[in-house]
Amino acid sequence: MTDFFKQFNLPMANAICYSGFRNGQQPGGIIPTYDEVKEDLLLLVPHWNYLRLYDCDAHALTVINVIRNEKLNIKLMLGAYIEAEMNNYGCPWGGIYSEDQLVENQKNNNVKIQKLIDWANQFPEIICAVSVGNEACVDWTDHFVSVDRVIEFVKKVKHHIKQPVTFCENYVPWLSQLKPLAEVVDFISIHTYPVWEYKHIHEAIEYTMANYKTIANHYPDKAIVITEAGWATNSNGRGIDPEHVNEINQKIYFDDLMAWSSKNKILTFFFEAFDEKWKGSSHPLEPEKHWGVFKADRTPKLVFEDR
Repeated sequence: MTDFFKQFNLPMANAICYSGFRNGQQPGGIIPTYDEVKEDLLLLVPHWNYLRLYDCDAHALTVINVIRNEKLNIKLMLGAYIEAEMNNYGCPWGGIYSEDQLVENQKNNNVKIQKLIDWANQFPEIICAVSVGNEACVDWTDHFVSVDRVIEFVKKVKHHIKQPVTFCENYVPWLSQLKPLAEVVDFISIHTYPVWEYKHIHEAIEYTMANYKTIANHYPDKAIVITEAGWATNSNGRGIDPEHVNEINQKIYFDDLMAWSSKNKILTFFFEAFDEKWKGSSHPLEPEKHWGVFKADRTPKLVFEDR
């Protein structure tokens, strides 16, 4: 097992995924203000020193500015959220676009990758690693991009920055179609969600450990980072059994995951800092909305009530 922290000369610390969009806000629309992001980061910094951001957008730039101006002890894994460059007829909720839209997406992706490079070079004291995409190669994605294209992005970014470069994806594709990509990334980033795979809480940590070990054994010379692992607290039954999700189970999974990852020196970004009401369907119990360890109003859930 390759030690990420030692390989890239970074201090061990806790990590969490952060998306600061509040009620009435969403990517591409109204974004959090400087003061709102500052409020969030002051809540997070006592517990986490690594944050993962999903896109090099205006929200991410606000986060960078808050960290820099307020002199916060936070490092970022910054992502570029690449859009669909191919149609995916296997996606259950969409994934089909006009040819004109696919061409436009390719242009947008080129701009995002260049911005990722520029910001990594402009803010090296804050950005400690970058990802050229998120869940863009898995068979159910609605923003499908070819592996060859992701490899192209990785090679370009690596040529221009000093920080390590990765691509964030569900653990399964790393065993098959992402093998050529694994050869060029500096470290492999996996997502593991036992609750999405209908696992009970009593099976959860063992399942995540098995997911991790499968990839680590497959790539013994690569550092493996868990860039998403979490437990929802509500569900309307869409993809997740409502009986499996609540704040008690979230706390159990969080505590088990943090104990295991800390003991084994595995960088693990818990998903997610705050509930995201903008996600998924309009149903209030849509599971996509309920992964935060804090509620949308920034009050803590059970897992952080006494910390």
